[in-house]
Amino acid sequence: MRPDLRELTEMSVLAALTFAGKVAMASLPNIEPVSLMIMLMTVIYGRKALYPIYVYVMLEMLVYGFNLWNLVYLYIWLFLAVPAYFMRPVRQRLPWAILSGAFGLLFGLLCIPVYAAVGGWHMVFSTWISGIPYDLVHGVSNFLIALVAFVPLRDLLEKLSARRIRP
Repeated sequence: MRPDLRELTEMSVLAALTFAGKVAMASLPNIEPVSLMIMLMTVIYGRKALYPIYVYVMLEMLVYGFNLWNLVYLYIWLFLAVPAYFMRPVRQRLPWAILSGAFGLLFGLLCIPVYAAVGGWHMVFSTWISGIPYDLVHGVSNFLIALVAFVPLRDLLEKLSARRIRP
């Protein structure tokens, strides 16, 4: 599962673009290209996508510091990457948009294990309920971004990386 030099270079660029995209859109609450990029990296690199995913996580931690969300970021992207891995042969845009939108809607719920361990159920409910409007925005924006951009970016990345995903 070790990437070769070409893959390592490609993955590094994609991780940096993922981070840069999130920073560029930081003024828009919960509207970001990260979910799209995680799905694309998983489709192109399969299990090797863990490398650029965790480079992205490391960049987030180095720039924004350390807090509870760091613990969440250590596992939450797997809830998107694993289904994306099994959906790799799918070429239609709607299933990808649904996956991305569902992930955005469930994002706050997926944070529960960390909040439960740190602050108990009171922290879980207060944090999750107060975050529902953001999860709604996150879900809708993820859906729309994937609906518009997933297929063209997938085609571009497949051409650039000289790969065709085999079912």
